[in-house]
Amino acid sequence: MTPTPQQWHQRFSDLLAGKHSPTGDPVDAGARLVVTDPDGTEVFRAALARHHRFDGDGDGDQVIWIRPLVGGQDTGSGYLFNLGLARRRSLTVVHAGLVDDSVEIRLAGGQKARIEPADGLELEELTRWDDFANRLTPEEDAALGKLEADSWYGRYA
Repeated sequence: MTPTPQQWHQRFSDLLAGKHSPTGDPVDAGARLVVTDPDGTEVFRAALARHHRFDGDGDGDQVIWIRPLVGGQDTGSGYLFNLGLARRRSLTVVHAGLVDDSVEIRLAGGQKARIEPADGLELEELTRWDDFANRLTPEEDAALGKLEADSWYGRYA
């Protein structure tokens, strides 16, 4: 049975929010993005920040805005992210479905994106992001959460 957009949207949102945490604490869980080419070759893997945005009605073309966590480094005074590198990205959805505990999306370019529970290195990176996000002002946090800008000109650029 093909899931409705509401079903896979909810699972997508729950993964990013960490609602699948084995401890019940959402900061102990989160999501990662794994992108593969049509031949199955993995071409990208990264933890995802906890915010996202769905554009479109779910019946036709739909775009999901996400923030893969790249560009982080330990500065000696804490782990910081370059927000010019950890910028929003889009996934143009052709078809989406639920596979096991993940969401699989066929993308417009023929690749497949899988949003799945993060573990290992990606979960560690998400934990560092959560700590970093605590340094942001409420205005900075709100601007990042909207996923409306392609560039970042504030602190941490």
